[in-house]
Amino acid sequence: MENTLQVTKVIVYPFKESNAKIKGIATVEINEALCLRELKIKDGVNGLFVAYPLTPFYQGEDYRSIYMPMTRQFREHLENAVLEEYQKAIKSQKEG
Repeated sequence: MENTLQVTKVIVYPFKESNAKIKGIATVEINEALCLRELKIKDGVNGLFVAYPLTPFYQGEDYRSIYMPMTRQFREHLENAVLEEYQKAIKSQKEG
């Protein structure tokens, strides 16, 4: 990835209840300098995806994320890192 932002650490907390739409939450470190918490791993119509925390104070019809990637390239980088770590955690849970 040519961007200077890199995911340097991902911690995933998968939920044991597999029939829920939210499959787990994740914490992500960016460049060992910024920590993003409470990313949700959700199961949607097109498979798993990462949802970003929403502000509880927004009064409009749309949802407003507290933070989110600004480029498609970085969003894909971050979400791939989270979903890869989620798959590892699920596999480890099943084996253990």
